[in-house]
Amino acid sequence: MSDQSYESLLLNRKNTSKTLDETIERCIGEFGWAQLLQSVLVSLSWVFDAQQTFISVFTDTHAVNEWSLQKQGVSSVLSGLPASSFFIGCLIGGLVLSTLADTKLGRKNMLVFSCLVMSVAGTITSISTNIWIYSFLRFLSGFGRATIGTCALVLSTELVGNQWRGQVGIIGFVCFTIGFLSLPIIAFLNKESSWRVLYLWTCLPTILYSILVHFLVCESPRWLYVRGNKEEFVSTLKSITTRSSLTLSFFGSFFEFEDQEHDNNSNESSTINLYSAIKMLIEKKWAFRRLISVMLVGFGIGMVYYGMPLGVGNLPFNLYLSVTLNALSELPASIVTFFLIGKLTRKKSLLVFAMLSGICSIGCVLVQNDDFKVLQMGFELFSFFSACTCFNVLLIYTVELFPTCVRNSAVSMVRQALVLGGAISPMLVAFGRKNRWFSYGVFGICIAICGLFVLCLPETKGRTLSDTMDEEEYKESVFVC
Repeated sequence: MSDQSYESLLLNRKNTSKTLDETIERCIGEFGWAQLLQSVLVSLSWVFDAQQTFISVFTDTHAVNEWSLQKQGVSSVLSGLPASSFFIGCLIGGLVLSTLADTKLGRKNMLVFSCLVMSVAGTITSISTNIWIYSFLRFLSGFGRATIGTCALVLSTELVGNQWRGQVGIIGFVCFTIGFLSLPIIAFLNKESSWRVLYLWTCLPTILYSILVHFLVCESPRWLYVRGNKEEFVSTLKSITTRSSLTLSFFGSFFEFEDQEHDNNSNESSTINLYSAIKMLIEKKWAFRRLISVMLVGFGIGMVYYGMPLGVGNLPFNLYLSVTLNALSELPASIVTFFLIGKLTRKKSLLVFAMLSGICSIGCVLVQNDDFKVLQMGFELFSFFSACTCFNVLLIYTVELFPTCVRNSAVSMVRQALVLGGAISPMLVAFGRKNRWFSYGVFGICIAICGLFVLCLPETKGRTLSDTMDEEEYKESVFVC
């Protein structure tokens, strides 16, 4: 293809995609009750995600004691095996399942599948008979859980217009906080019962939730359009808007353009094969550079975000109170992001909060005297608050950095980087019981260094979402120029 033809193709794609985006904005730009209910229902999955992510804080110690591992002369580090198994399951599940939401299953079906696998595995966990079966079931639970947050975030933000994208994304983070906060409450109310009861209380409602999502939630209209499901694309838009004029003929010019482009350009098919999304991200230099940068940032954030709640037992504070305070510190992080996401630049926000989190985490090491335990807890809480804010902004930032055709896969890869940091943190927490430099010190240094990679990324505040790689590549070339 000649340079002139390629530029013409890019211009046609840009103009058509922009017009389509404007049309979708006219249809769903006004935030109505249908979109609110859909967004809330999808975001509720974060509640169950949070419960299974941090349930180890209350269950693993009791399970280890029940199986008398210490009396058997087993290393105390083995107590971190179930939590690490969960995060390793998240890593592998993310790699195996990440592109299915972009290709075969879609956002909605992937969300239902993930919730079911996580909840069924969690229910069976309640009848574990030894540490190995327990760890394996935690691995399966993590495997299923891997794509819940990703699918929920991408689906909820693709159901609304650009104006409400950031705010809707925060609904999921608030739900995650509610799920995290519910854990110490449920654990305290059942403190006289077996740790197994906690799994039943958190997993059985998730199974019911999965059924509700299957029947009540709509698929992403943007994903349906990219996949060529024209009738479903139109019917989905009609179900979440009050406009009555939406028909196939209303979008006829866009569909005709896509059909013509498919015929004229045999090298680019509108049908995305399994795992081709990852291939597309790797082949494009700008996309690969973005992906590596956000994953490195995510790794540092994940180490603090998942490690801090697991490590509060190493501080001279009541466990139930410490976990509750950590859960509560997510609320101001979500509120700050909710009200300021429209004003905050993504790069500066991530950089500032990553540095603050790192400094405060190291502060937990420097203040060793138990006479200053309130100050220690203050450093821990502010470090976790900053990491939570980074976590929220990073996921919204990643949604904006990548086009629809690979967005879910890109967000999934970033989630895997976050989880990789989380997979390492339980072992660091175990070593940190004797020397906090191995836990809080490593946490602080890692998030501060990884946060610097945000400088390699473009700013996306105020930009519209792209649907194709060519459209985003055009924006990249404009940005570079």
